[in-house]
Amino acid sequence: MKLKIKIAGPKVHDVGYRVFLLKNAMNLALPGLSTYNWEENGRQEVIALVEGDEARIAPFLQAIEKNKPEMAEVSTVTHENYDGDVGRTSEVAMLCSFVQLDKAIPLLLDMRDDLKAVRKNTDAIPQISEDLKAVCKNTDKIPEVLDEIKGLRGDIQPGYASNFRQMHSDIRMIKDSLGME
Repeated sequence: MKLKIKIAGPKVHDVGYRVFLLKNAMNLALPGLSTYNWEENGRQEVIALVEGDEARIAPFLQAIEKNKPEMAEVSTVTHENYDGDVGRTSEVAMLCSFVQLDKAIPLLLDMRDDLKAVRKNTDAIPQISEDLKAVCKNTDKIPEVLDEIKGLRGDIQPGYASNFRQMHSDIRMIKDSLGME
């Protein structure tokens, strides 16, 4: 028995549908399976050509009509008899492995580069840790420093008001001599 199965919907490409079909075919020991993505009238389709005895194809159809990959959005699953050639399931398994590797390698390379960048940034952590320990050791001196600052402010304040008045007077004289108001 041979069937051509069409799975159509807004999102059936790039969601792992062919791997999903392969897993179901292998679970049922279907000897023949070919899968490919297709687009018909702007609508995404996954085509599965299956070959095997009816006792294996019937549960395969039930499984794929009832289930789908998590990210897939399916509108219809249809099937019809098929007379053409159907590839071996093992060939689809090999092709799916290569397709998945082709998708994974760029992602893995990006992850490697990101990890290198993170490692560069974490190289500074031991020095930051030492600096933090040094700051923590010196926190016991904070009350002394605050007292010293308060003392300096106390020294400045008595002369501050008279200095301010003098400065204001000087500015007024300069403006008058320049003819400014």
